[in-house]
Amino acid sequence: MEDLTRLIISNERIENIKNNNLELTNKEAHYINKVMRIKNGKEIFIANGEGSLWKAIKVKNDFLEISQLEKPYLFQEKEIILLGIAVVIPKSGFEDILKMCTEIGIDFIQPLFSERQVNKNLNFSRKLLRWNSIIKEAVEQSERLWKPSILNGMDIIEWLKSIDNQESVSISITREETRYDLNQWLRKQQEFINKKGGIFWNVIGPEGGWSSKEINFFYKNNITFVKLSDTILRTSTASINASSILNQWRIDLKLI
Repeated sequence: MEDLTRLIISNERIENIKNNNLELTNKEAHYINKVMRIKNGKEIFIANGEGSLWKAIKVKNDFLEISQLEKPYLFQEKEIILLGIAVVIPKSGFEDILKMCTEIGIDFIQPLFSERQVNKNLNFSRKLLRWNSIIKEAVEQSERLWKPSILNGMDIIEWLKSIDNQESVSISITREETRYDLNQWLRKQQEFINKKGGIFWNVIGPEGGWSSKEINFFYKNNITFVKLSDTILRTSTASINASSILNQWRIDLKLI
């Protein structure tokens, strides 16, 4: 594929384009003109984060013309086996987690709250706007065609209660006894995969560890503990390790 600058434009904006002309926001125009220094008449790629990729030509500093809007240059079907990382928001490093999980191929990112969480004082709606922007930039950089979803923050117990029967959850833990490592747990899940697929989650806990109330809830509800490493990993390291294992498992499934 050609090595062209990419820009993510929401599908809603794509659908409302008239005469194949896309008006850029000030931020998008700055990126195209000042950062990437794209000249008039040059091509870039436009993606909607939902599988479609188009070629576009810069006609003005704030306008692009999309070629063959009705027929994307490339389209990728959505995976039926989806991958999720649920992370209790750490004191620092969460934005790096978002970038790297996006680049690796995670489909859902669930910010969590817990009793022993170090960083609880968040303006969540404001953070969510910034986090979505970070994910968008990581999608452009990594050339993914599907943008991962970052979900609203939830308490770990309330989130687990909301999980439906198309979702499977494992919790990475260090000091509790485990039957499986994450790879073994994922191989076990292959027995239950059907044509509808599902979401396969790994949960990364708080820097302060799970509370006794949370541990008791996990046991009571038969949530599987898994091991990522024989050593103690930081939240960011654990998140990236788990994401890589999840993504490689999905790749390997396609080869079976």
